[in-house]
Amino acid sequence: MKAIRRFTVRTVLPEPIAGLGTLAANLRWSWHEPTARLFRDLDPVEWEAAHEDPVALLGRFDRARLDVLAADADFVSRVQSQVEDLRRYLERPRWYQGLDGSAPRSIAYFSPEYGITAALPQYSGGLGILAGDHLKTASDLGVPIVGVGLLYQAGYFKQSLSRDAWQQETYPILDPHGLPLSLLREEDGTPAVVSLPLPGDRQLRAQIWRADVGRVPLLLLDADIPTNDDAARAVTDRLYGGGGDHRLQQELLLGMGGVKALRAFERLTGAAAPEVFHTNEGHAGFLGVERIRELMDGGLSWAEALAAVRASTVFTTHTPVPAGIDRFESLQVGHFLRAGLAPGVPVDGILGLGAENYPGGDPATFNMAVMGLRLAQRANGVAKLHGRVSRGMFSGLWTGFDVDEVPIASVTNGVHVPTWVDPQVLAFARRQFGDEAVEAGEWGRATDVPDEDLWALRRNLRVQLIEDVRARLRSSWLKRGATESELGWTRSVLDPDVLTMGFARRVPTYKRLTLMLRDPDRLKALLLHPTRPIQIVIAGKSHPADEAGKKMIQDLVRFTDDPEVRHRIVFLPNYDMRMARTLFPGCDVWLNNPLRPLEACGTSGMKAAINGGLNLSVLDGWWDEMFDGDNGWAIPTAPPGASVEQRDDLEAAALYALIENNVAPRFYGAEDSGAAGAAGPSQAEYDGVPRQWVRMIKHTLAHLGPQVAATRMVRDYVNQLYVPAAGSGRAAAADGHAGARALAEYTGRIRASWPGVVVEHVDSVGISEQPRIGDEFRVNTYVRLDGLAPEDIAVQAVHGSVLESDELVGTVVSDLSPAEDLGNGRHLFTGTLTLERPGAFGYGVRVVPRHPALTSDAELGLVANAGDS
Repeated sequence: MKAIRRFTVRTVLPEPIAGLGTLAANLRWSWHEPTARLFRDLDPVEWEAAHEDPVALLGRFDRARLDVLAADADFVSRVQSQVEDLRRYLERPRWYQGLDGSAPRSIAYFSPEYGITAALPQYSGGLGILAGDHLKTASDLGVPIVGVGLLYQAGYFKQSLSRDAWQQETYPILDPHGLPLSLLREEDGTPAVVSLPLPGDRQLRAQIWRADVGRVPLLLLDADIPTNDDAARAVTDRLYGGGGDHRLQQELLLGMGGVKALRAFERLTGAAAPEVFHTNEGHAGFLGVERIRELMDGGLSWAEALAAVRASTVFTTHTPVPAGIDRFESLQVGHFLRAGLAPGVPVDGILGLGAENYPGGDPATFNMAVMGLRLAQRANGVAKLHGRVSRGMFSGLWTGFDVDEVPIASVTNGVHVPTWVDPQVLAFARRQFGDEAVEAGEWGRATDVPDEDLWALRRNLRVQLIEDVRARLRSSWLKRGATESELGWTRSVLDPDVLTMGFARRVPTYKRLTLMLRDPDRLKALLLHPTRPIQIVIAGKSHPADEAGKKMIQDLVRFTDDPEVRHRIVFLPNYDMRMARTLFPGCDVWLNNPLRPLEACGTSGMKAAINGGLNLSVLDGWWDEMFDGDNGWAIPTAPPGASVEQRDDLEAAALYALIENNVAPRFYGAEDSGAAGAAGPSQAEYDGVPRQWVRMIKHTLAHLGPQVAATRMVRDYVNQLYVPAAGSGRAAAADGHAGARALAEYTGRIRASWPGVVVEHVDSVGISEQPRIGDEFRVNTYVRLDGLAPEDIAVQAVHGSVLESDELVGTVVSDLSPAEDLGNGRHLFTGTLTLERPGAFGYGVRVVPRHPALTSDAELGLVANAGDS
C-alpha cells in the first residue's frame, strides 16, 4: 500500500545536546571539518547511510540513543564547543567589516541553482557550484549577501545506467521539512507567501524557505503549496526540467517573486534592504522589472526607474555561446506580462529590454541575457578569455564601438577552498605551515615540504579515491543488472601506484567527453603500457533532453566495459558533490578538452589544483590565463579553418602525445632516473619519488592555489563591482532620486538628438613629410551637435597602429577640447596628438555621450564616427 500522505517528524533533542540542532541547521557544517567530524563520530556507518546529512542523521536516532549521548559529558562538551565556535564565526567582524562606508550594507545575489552540499541537491553543474562557493566565501569574508533562488521538488535528477550503458534519469521527490531549511513565517506563524498573477485569472504563489549558509541567508521559493492549482504547483518541480511556459514561469518567479521574497524577509527579520543586486546569469533577469515596478509605484517614470535600477545592478554572464542563453518568443513574454505582473509598467518597455533588435538578432525573440545586460550598469564574464568572447558575442548591443570597448569586464571564478580541499590535505598543511598560514590561504611554504612527505600524501589520496571508486562501480553494475558473482573483478579496479587521471563535468557535446576515444587503440596502449600505465576515472551527467550527450556517455561506458581495460578506466554514474570531494583530491592529473573558446571558466581543474593535482587542458576558460608551464600541460588546439574531423584528430593526437611523452614519464620518475630522452642528469638514481613531478605539485600549491581561491574572486567582486554599484545606486537614489531623474532626462535628450550628431570634417595640422617618433600634430574636428551642448558629449581621437585594411589596433583614446562655437549647432574641437611608435599610424575621430553617472563612453551604445553617412 502507498501512503496517501507523507510528512517528516523532527527529532526533539535533549537539552544538553540541543546545540546539535543549531549546528545541523546551519550549512557551515558542509565546509567546517570539526563540525562535520562531530556528526560523523556519532555513528560513522549511519553518517554514510544518511549521505553525510546531519538532519537526516539525527532523524535516525531514537530517544534512548539521544539520552545516552546527552549523558556523555565529553560529547556534551564537544557540542558546546562547536556551538560556541559557530557563534563566534557568525558574530565576529571579518574582512568585509574592515572596509569603509562605501561598501554596500547588503547585496542580493540571484541564481537559478545553488551547489551548497549534496544534502541540498539544488544544482546541476558549474553555475550552481559557483553560486554555492560564492555564498560560502561571502560568509567567510563577512560580505553581507542574501541569496535568492528556487526550491525544486526533485532537484536536478539522479543518473543511473541501463545494461546497454544508456543514461537513465529518476527524480526522487524531496521533502523540505527533512532538509536543513526553515520556513519564513509571518508574525502569526503562518508561512510568508509571495504571489504573481498569471494569465487566465490564475495565481502563482510561493512560500519561502530559508537556508543558513554560515552568515549568509539563502531564500528559496517553493510553489508546491496547496493554494496553487496543479499547474502552478509544478512550476518548481525540477531544475531545468521544462521549456516554454514552464521555464518562463520559473524565471518570472525567480526574478520578480525573488524580489518580493526579499521584501518579506526584510519586513519580518529587520534585515537591511540590498543596495546592490547581482544577477547570476540571465535566468533571474526579471528581478529588474519588479524593482522598476516598485520605483514607479513610488512616483518615478519608466525612464527614471530604469536608470535607478541599472545603477545598482550587476550582471554576470556564464555562457560563451548563444545556444546557452534562454530565449522566449516576445509574444509569449508579453502574454504573461499583460496578466498584471507589473501593473503600471509599460509592457512594450519591458519587451524592449530583451529584444534582439540589433544586427544578427531576431526581433521576435526575447533574450534573457540581453535583458540582463540592459538592466545592469555593470557586467562581467567569468574568466579573462570569456570576457573577450562575451564582448564579441554581445557587441551588437554597442554597434559602432570596437569589440574591446564593449562594457563587459571579467572576474575569473574561484573555488571555496574549505569545501574542496581534502581533510588530509588540510591536516597536512596545518602540520607543515601552521593554522594561521592555512586560514590566510598562504601556502607559499609548500616549496619547503619534504618531497617524500608530499608524495606519500598524494598516494594516500589516490588510495582513498580507489576505495570509493570500487564501491561505486560495484553499486552501478548491480543497478545495471549484474549479479554479485559477476563482480569479483571490481575489487581490484585501479591501482594505487598508477598515474590517475580524472575527467568529470556536465556532458554537452562541446566538452568532448569522448575525445579520448578518438583512437581507441592508442588509448588502450596508454592504459596498458607495461611500465608507465595510466588509469582514468570519469563521471558526468547529460541533460535529459540531450540525446547526443547521452550517446557520448554510452560510447564511453561501452569502452570501459571491455574486460581488457575495465581495471584501468571507469565511468561513475550520478556525479554529485559527494563524489567530487573524493575524486578531485585523488586524481594526479585533471583532464579538460573542450572546444576552445566554449568553456566559460570551468572550475573543476581548480579543485584538483588546491589538492596538489596537475592540469592537462586545452587553453580555455581559467586555464588560458593561469597556465604557466610549471602547473600542468596545455593541449595544443587546431589552427583556424580546420574541419571538425581534422580538429578532433589533431587535438586527440596532441593529447595522446602529451600523456605518453611528457606526463607519464615525469610521473614515473623517468626524468629523475635519466631514462632515454629525459631532461634530468644522465646518471641520476631514481629513489621512488618523482622529484620533478613533486616540484610541479609544490609550485601548483604555492602559486596557483591563491589565484583559484574564491576569496580572491569575491574580493574582486566587492572591489570592482559591488562597491562601485553601491556608489552609483546611492547617487541615483539621493534627494528623492534626483540623480536617476537627471540621468533619465539626459539619456532621453541624447537619444532624441543623436541622429543629428555628425562629424562634418576633420583636418590635421603639423604633420611633416617624414614624421618621426615624438612629433606632434594638431587634430581639428568640426561637429554638428543638433541642439546638444559640448558638455553633453566628448569628441575623441582614436589613434594607434593601422593595418592594411585600415583597421586600428593598439589604440589610445584622447579627448579633444571644445575650441569655438561656430553657430547653428556647429562646434570646433581640437587637440594635439604625439607619434609614439614607429610603423603605420592612423587615427579616427568620433563623438560619444559623456555624463558623470555613466560608467563608460560605450554605455548608451551611441557613437557618431567620422565618415559615417
